[in-house]
Amino acid sequence: MKLFGKKESVQKETGNEAVKVLGGGCANCHALEAAAKAALAELGLPQEVGHITDFGEIAACGVMHTPALMVDGKVVASGRVLTKEEAKDLIVKAREQA
Repeated sequence: MKLFGKKESVQKETGNEAVKVLGGGCANCHALEAAAKAALAELGLPQEVGHITDFGEIAACGVMHTPALMVDGKVVASGRVLTKEEAKDLIVKAREQA
Protein backbone atom coordinates (compact mmCIF):
# COMPACT_ATOMS: atom_id res chain seq x y z
CA MET A 1 0.00 0.00 0.00
CA LYS A 2 1.28 3.42 -0.87
CA LEU A 3 0.98 6.22 1.67
CA PHE A 4 -0.47 8.97 -0.54
CA GLY A 5 -1.65 7.67 -3.82
CA LYS A 6 -3.49 4.84 -5.40
CA LYS A 7 -3.81 1.81 -3.21
CA GLU A 8 -2.10 -1.19 -4.69
CA SER A 9 -4.41 -3.97 -5.71
CA VAL A 10 -4.45 -6.94 -3.40
CA GLN A 11 -5.46 -9.95 -5.42
CA LYS A 12 -4.99 -13.61 -4.77
CA GLU A 13 -5.24 -15.86 -7.79
CA THR A 14 -4.40 -19.44 -7.12
CA GLY A 15 -4.85 -22.83 -8.63
CA ASN A 16 -6.94 -23.76 -11.61
CA GLU A 17 -7.50 -20.72 -13.80
CA ALA A 18 -10.58 -22.37 -15.34
CA VAL A 19 -12.64 -22.32 -12.11
CA LYS A 20 -12.61 -19.27 -9.82
CA VAL A 21 -14.53 -17.98 -6.84
CA LEU A 22 -15.07 -14.23 -6.82
CA GLY A 23 -15.52 -12.64 -3.41
CA GLY A 24 -13.88 -10.88 -0.51
CA GLY A 25 -13.03 -13.98 1.47
CA CYS A 26 -16.10 -14.23 3.72
CA ALA A 27 -17.62 -17.45 5.05
CA ASN A 28 -19.96 -17.68 2.04
CA CYS A 29 -16.98 -17.45 -0.34
CA HIS A 30 -15.26 -20.29 1.47
CA ALA A 31 -18.47 -22.37 1.39
CA LEU A 32 -18.78 -21.83 -2.38
CA GLU A 33 -15.12 -22.77 -2.82
CA ALA A 34 -15.68 -26.00 -0.86
CA ALA A 35 -18.74 -26.85 -2.98
CA ALA A 36 -16.79 -26.17 -6.19
CA LYS A 37 -13.90 -28.38 -5.04
CA ALA A 38 -16.30 -31.19 -4.15
CA ALA A 39 -17.99 -30.87 -7.55
CA LEU A 40 -14.65 -30.94 -9.36
CA ALA A 41 -13.66 -34.05 -7.38
CA GLU A 42 -16.84 -35.85 -8.46
CA LEU A 43 -16.16 -34.88 -12.07
CA GLY A 44 -12.60 -36.18 -11.84
CA LEU A 45 -11.08 -32.77 -12.56
CA PRO A 46 -8.25 -31.03 -10.67
CA GLN A 47 -9.65 -29.73 -7.37
CA GLU A 48 -7.76 -26.44 -7.47
CA VAL A 49 -9.98 -23.35 -7.47
CA GLY A 50 -8.73 -19.81 -8.07
CA HIS A 51 -9.95 -16.96 -5.87
CA ILE A 52 -10.28 -13.31 -6.92
CA THR A 53 -10.64 -10.92 -3.98
CA ASP A 54 -10.09 -7.54 -5.64
CA PHE A 55 -13.51 -5.86 -5.79
CA GLY A 56 -12.51 -3.73 -8.79
CA GLU A 57 -11.77 -6.83 -10.83
CA ILE A 58 -14.89 -8.56 -9.52
CA ALA A 59 -17.00 -5.61 -10.69
CA ALA A 60 -15.20 -5.64 -14.05
CA CYS A 61 -16.46 -9.20 -14.49
CA GLY A 62 -20.00 -7.89 -14.14
CA VAL A 63 -20.56 -9.29 -10.65
CA MET A 64 -22.48 -7.06 -8.25
CA HIS A 65 -23.31 -9.72 -5.64
CA THR A 66 -20.76 -12.08 -4.14
CA PRO A 67 -19.89 -14.87 -3.87
CA ALA A 68 -19.77 -15.76 -7.55
CA LEU A 69 -18.50 -18.75 -9.51
CA MET A 70 -16.63 -18.30 -12.79
CA VAL A 71 -15.94 -21.21 -15.14
CA ASP A 72 -13.66 -20.75 -18.16
CA GLY A 73 -13.94 -16.96 -17.94
CA LYS A 74 -17.76 -16.89 -17.75
CA VAL A 75 -19.70 -16.07 -14.57
CA VAL A 76 -22.18 -18.91 -14.09
CA ALA A 77 -23.62 -17.96 -10.67
CA SER A 78 -23.54 -14.99 -8.34
CA GLY A 79 -25.07 -13.79 -5.11
CA ARG A 80 -25.53 -17.14 -3.38
CA VAL A 81 -23.76 -20.21 -2.12
CA LEU A 82 -24.26 -23.21 -4.39
CA THR A 83 -24.62 -26.79 -3.29
CA LYS A 84 -22.18 -29.37 -4.61
CA GLU A 85 -24.79 -30.64 -7.09
CA GLU A 86 -25.63 -27.15 -8.37
CA ALA A 87 -21.94 -26.35 -8.82
CA LYS A 88 -21.38 -29.65 -10.63
CA ASP A 89 -24.27 -29.00 -13.04
CA LEU A 90 -23.07 -25.46 -13.80
CA ILE A 91 -19.48 -26.62 -14.40
CA VAL A 92 -20.68 -29.34 -16.79
CA LYS A 93 -22.97 -26.91 -18.68
CA ALA A 94 -20.22 -24.29 -18.96
CA ARG A 95 -17.74 -26.85 -20.27
CA GLU A 96 -20.26 -28.15 -22.84
CA GLN A 97 -20.86 -24.63 -24.18
CA ALA A 98 -17.14 -23.88 -24.48
